[in-house]
Amino acid sequence: MRVLLSTYGSRGDVQPLGALGRALQSMGVEPLVSAPADAEFVELLKREGLPLAPAFMPVRLWIAQAKQSGLRLPELAAKMVPAQFDAIAAAAEGCDAIVATGLFPSVAAAQSVAEKLGIHFSWAAFCPLMVPSPHHPPMEYPGWPHPLEVTDNLALWEFNAQAKNALFGAAINTHRASIGLPTLDNVRDYVFTHRPWLASDPTLSPWQPTDLTAAIQTGAWILPDTRPLPAELEAFLDAGDPPIYVGFGSMAMHATEDPARIAIEAVRAQGRRVIIAQGWANLALIDGQEDCFAVAEVNQQALFTRVAAVVHHGGAGTTTAAARAGAAQVVVPQVADQPYWASRVSALGIGAAHDGPILKTGTLLAPLRTALAPETHERAAIIAKTIRSDGAVVAAERLVAAIHRGSQ
Repeated sequence: MRVLLSTYGSRGDVQPLGALGRALQSMGVEPLVSAPADAEFVELLKREGLPLAPAFMPVRLWIAQAKQSGLRLPELAAKMVPAQFDAIAAAAEGCDAIVATGLFPSVAAAQSVAEKLGIHFSWAAFCPLMVPSPHHPPMEYPGWPHPLEVTDNLALWEFNAQAKNALFGAAINTHRASIGLPTLDNVRDYVFTHRPWLASDPTLSPWQPTDLTAAIQTGAWILPDTRPLPAELEAFLDAGDPPIYVGFGSMAMHATEDPARIAIEAVRAQGRRVIIAQGWANLALIDGQEDCFAVAEVNQQALFTRVAAVVHHGGAGTTTAAARAGAAQVVVPQVADQPYWASRVSALGIGAAHDGPILKTGTLLAPLRTALAPETHERAAIIAKTIRSDGAVVAAERLVAAIHRGSQ
């Protein structure tokens, strides 16, 4: 049995597929990952022994070209859909199923490949907000803000379907027609399917059943990381009290002027040492003082058990990793589902949400005080014990069963 795992996005999209791929391998299934061939993803998949079928373009190159082009989302989708279809179709030859995540046009291309080949397809989301439900509104798309007069969640999801048709419908239907597939009246429901997977932890992101979808919450897809921490980092950790980790993952943090300085000064104001993670924002040390240490990509699962708090952007993966490690959190949400994760961290009492995406002098002080409070650490330790680690195995078992019975 052979399965293609397809995504187009950042590390938060690629790494969970690595977890699912490893789970499938343990069951004797042959996984193949179609993902952007950025160096960090190539290294991750190579380390896990998972073969890579490159997506149409590295994602950081795509982002740079998209910004330079000035093209709008419909025009960008018109470029991505056929290019991703070709890349995914080449990788999917001989596969029995496709599991897709990531950007909407890429998922649409993956599902069209599965339809063309007549094989099983599953879409997975990493946050409940992605899945239609009367219990929460959808996220807004650029250029399509929610009408102020519409407050009902179901009406907002209807508006969401209209927005996706307007933004992506032409690109998807034009390519489908070119390859002999019928056009779609509702691209959103086609891509999301009626039975999506929700690959997120039930404690961190509880799902309420709804008639709109028969979503299955598998638990988060967590890729075990057994890499040792670098010796220099170990020495820094051992040299004093637990530091505070600051890193914003794939967020460039362009709206904040000098985010590293603001964060380091806020941490120092708490009398704490700091570990600064480079990430896509290229954060770096601001001076030569010995209370700071800079890291590139590192084993977060090991590191987060050694820190006093984690300051981050609120990606699903980082939020889950910090919660699982029992680390208090300060979330500085930037885009997409990140405000949701910030609100969940706050509601669970395991940290605090920064007020808005832009860091300014002094704005981290109050959230850091909340995260460092004894009651926050006690609550984080309690929640850590509830975080499931078997989500990828649950999904792999469901996928194999679905392929055998020829349905979702």
